[in-house]
Amino acid sequence: MVTTTASGARAAARCLDLSRAPYSDSADRLFRGWLTPAYRATIERVGAWMEAAGMTVRRDAAINLIGRYEGTRSDAPALVIGSHLDSVRDGGAYDGPLGVMLGIECVAALHAEGRRLPFAIEVIGFGDEEGSRFPAAMLGSRAVAGTLTPGAADMADAAAIGVDAALRAFGSEAAALATARRAPGTMLAYLETHIEQGPVLEAEGLALGTVTGIAAQLRLAVTVGGVAGHAGTVTMQLRRDALAAAARMVSAIEDIAVADASDLVATVGRIEVAPGAANVIAGEVRFTVDIRAGATDRRDRAAVAIGAAMDAIAGERGVSITVATIHDLPPCPCDPALMDLLDAAIVATGQPSRRLMSGAGHDAMAMVALGPVAMLFVRCAGGISHHPAEHVDPADADAAFAAMRGFIDRLGEDYRDA
Repeated sequence: MVTTTASGARAAARCLDLSRAPYSDSADRLFRGWLTPAYRATIERVGAWMEAAGMTVRRDAAINLIGRYEGTRSDAPALVIGSHLDSVRDGGAYDGPLGVMLGIECVAALHAEGRRLPFAIEVIGFGDEEGSRFPAAMLGSRAVAGTLTPGAADMADAAAIGVDAALRAFGSEAAALATARRAPGTMLAYLETHIEQGPVLEAEGLALGTVTGIAAQLRLAVTVGGVAGHAGTVTMQLRRDALAAAARMVSAIEDIAVADASDLVATVGRIEVAPGAANVIAGEVRFTVDIRAGATDRRDRAAVAIGAAMDAIAGERGVSITVATIHDLPPCPCDPALMDLLDAAIVATGQPSRRLMSGAGHDAMAMVALGPVAMLFVRCAGGISHHPAEHVDPADADAAFAAMRGFIDRLGEDYRDA
């Protein structure tokens, strides 16, 4: 039974509530894309929870949801607590929303106690982190950070609906995205709580961990051009088969990552074949390449090697190749002083501190442009994420809630003493 008072268990239960219709764009699985009907229903529901917790609520030009709980000093920069509300297709309930729900619970607890800190607390539910509707990721947090590149909104989804049209349905427009940028100097720190999306904490019997940093990411869009032809009449020696060439490239990408024998990972996560008929040789193939490593130079060396391997295969197979960068994100180190505060808050919950790197990308990677960031990882069952089986034990959510409250109190004490 979930209590009606602020708690991590209530935050976890709310995540489950948001995994069902009308908060999903799919009737039989969770998919919540940015600026969809399910996203509208979600921000309305979450906004109501923010208001009940004592916050004033607004939406910015990127349709990020922002709740603000005022502090005692109006001139103080705010502590920002955030994560994302969108999901991948056929995703899990906790990836993203858990951090938002726990932020709301922390404010609700302060409000119930009639407490104000020297600084305001803002809880942000970012609209797009996953990039599951439009090709680029972290559009919501990059808009707030002011790091959107020119033309970042010149995209369309699978139904040919552009970002501008999607925003207009919510009362905004692409030309207004720049106004979502947060003014420099107005963020004291950024805290993001997120499921680990990996097995380390569970393997070590720990509920929580302090993140040291987020790996550098590079995402590429590759197009291989061949010549379509009849599957029964074009001899093997005369074919310029785009799919056969792409298959060799995918294999080479994996070989390069494995041979590096480090934290480097490379993934081909999406592939499209045209014309896509069983009796037609593929004339064009499009696929993505996601390359990540803890250090930028290691990631970039792999990217060069992958590019050279794909070019060589294209030459051997008589096909063309074009490569475009979808996004290029440097590594994001977490702030040492904030990590110490998180460690102390975790220890106060009765468990040892544990530090670990994040291989997954998070909104903190964008928000670091505005100030120091910290991340708290929460154990997830089996290390499973981006899947319906994703699960967080309510007791672990309670531990995360306690650690976040401890972190907030310690940050308040440090700010008063500064």
